[in-house]
Amino acid sequence: MVQAAIADVTARVRARSQPSREKYLGRIEAMRRSGPHRGALGCGNLAHGFAACAGHEKQALRTGAAANLAIVTAYNDMLSAHQPYERFPALIKKAAHEAGGVAQVAGGVPAMCDGITQGRAGMELSLFSRDVIAMSAAIALSHDMFDATVFLGICDKIVPGLVIAAQAFGHLPAVFIPAGPMPSGLSNPEKAKLRQLYAEGKATREDLLEAEAATYHSPGTCTFYGTANSNQMLMEAMGLHLPGSSFVNPNTPLRDALTAAAAQRALALTALGNDYTPVASILDERAFVNGIVALLATGGSTNLVIHLIAMARAGGIILTLDDFADLSKAVPLLTRIYPNGTADVNHFTAAGGTGFLIRSLLGAGLLHPDARTVAGCTLEFYPQEPYLDGEKLAFREAPSASLDESVLRPAANPFSRDGGLKVLDGNLGRAVIKISAVAPEHRKVRARARVFHAQEEVEAAFGAGELDCDLVAVVRFQGAKAIGMPELHKLTPMLASVMARRHQVALVTDGRMSGASGKVAAAIHVTPEALDGGSIARLRDGDIIALDAEAGTLNVELSAETLQGRPLAMCDLEAHSHGYGRELFQMFRDNVSGAELGARVHG
Repeated sequence: MVQAAIADVTARVRARSQPSREKYLGRIEAMRRSGPHRGALGCGNLAHGFAACAGHEKQALRTGAAANLAIVTAYNDMLSAHQPYERFPALIKKAAHEAGGVAQVAGGVPAMCDGITQGRAGMELSLFSRDVIAMSAAIALSHDMFDATVFLGICDKIVPGLVIAAQAFGHLPAVFIPAGPMPSGLSNPEKAKLRQLYAEGKATREDLLEAEAATYHSPGTCTFYGTANSNQMLMEAMGLHLPGSSFVNPNTPLRDALTAAAAQRALALTALGNDYTPVASILDERAFVNGIVALLATGGSTNLVIHLIAMARAGGIILTLDDFADLSKAVPLLTRIYPNGTADVNHFTAAGGTGFLIRSLLGAGLLHPDARTVAGCTLEFYPQEPYLDGEKLAFREAPSASLDESVLRPAANPFSRDGGLKVLDGNLGRAVIKISAVAPEHRKVRARARVFHAQEEVEAAFGAGELDCDLVAVVRFQGAKAIGMPELHKLTPMLASVMARRHQVALVTDGRMSGASGKVAAAIHVTPEALDGGSIARLRDGDIIALDAEAGTLNVELSAETLQGRPLAMCDLEAHSHGYGRELFQMFRDNVSGAELGARVHG
């Protein structure tokens, strides 16, 4: 039985979305009726499509007797999370052949790493890369050669972009295949300590590099619970992964077996068989509410607030910040994974993982058990974990009790009664805060503003000793319309250092902070953004700002008349309009929606 709060939000989303959802489903039904029909392609078209195939594959595609599986991959070997995908096409093709099908690499999509571009000009392309990925995947699937798709992607913008593309081809089945996290390295508390010491000038660059290299040390996803691992959690809770597959380490026999099984499931879901399950039938209102619940219950990445709104709208489903706020009141926090704790995702998996988490949420009536999945069952049957029975992939019941309640707890004994994210409202607009990583004594901050127009200005002020006081650091003109809404994670060690000196500290910005939002209260995604006339553009040094994460409020202590009577600040953004490819993205900055609408540049 689904709790009333969950059912109410789902019903509200369904009613609000009915016109756009019906229109979307109508388009998808028309696509289903018209293709993919390789037999309808001209002889030259079809010959182009199978020219590089092996002989038996050519014959299968000529006659239309076999399903053709598209592989859309975000492989590159510079990103540790995506390097394991180099081996996946061969595994998938072999599995497809064994199942009587064909698989082709339909195309690749870009994959950038926010961890590498953090604090650099390239970060200003990061958010927009989601829409580039969606468009790139659409090009890959545009050839009308395929009956189903497997998507290979993990990190921040890659999975949301692929989900958007999957829904553009919503008449095709789609299975998402993760590559898994790297084994645990240097502990997260040790890494965070070195970062703070370096910010304070008490550790050398060599010390810091040694710590970072010991943390990020092998192929696989970074092990902290940032956007990449939040993506994987959501793909499982939304039914696009096989059960228990999200956090199996790469380059292991179990990982390879899951990859092969995912490919064969995708083939089993095509219209050529008896279990046709297009992705449009999986990603409905229930799936998106389930995704939000999983995000809140695990204190996941704030980036997913933006991405879930954008992903949902790609399928005609309209989510709002109010939906997140209302669900957060009903969903308890069940995990402690860094930065919301000291454990990493490997520890989470050892404690019971996604199977135990989903079991607990289902048992508490916090997930829709009847939501469809790619596994051929509903979510009700997802409390499972995969294992190898000899060389054969098998599934067993997930643990019924947490094996480490310092990392993972049942809904009856949560870390807190409400979810890990909150929506803030007030005369500065609306914002999002990751509350799960912020200690209760730091969730209410009232202090004077220091206003900056770049994170480098904050860094300079910190180095000059100007921030040794209670303060709310306001970093504006960081929004999508201004400079692409970069993450400002490099500010965390500096502000944490100020807070460690027993000062009240908060951050207020129209930029992002990512899944790595830490122990400093950070009101992010402030909307409207400064360049769009938001009140954040009217703030001045010395204004008293009150942030109350418990009450969900964000205000400057000025009368409405005084605030609105101030002129909007100006900022010269010319330096952000070119270099590192930024000139190619001016069209995106000119046409992007606000953060509360998903920061979308398409549709």
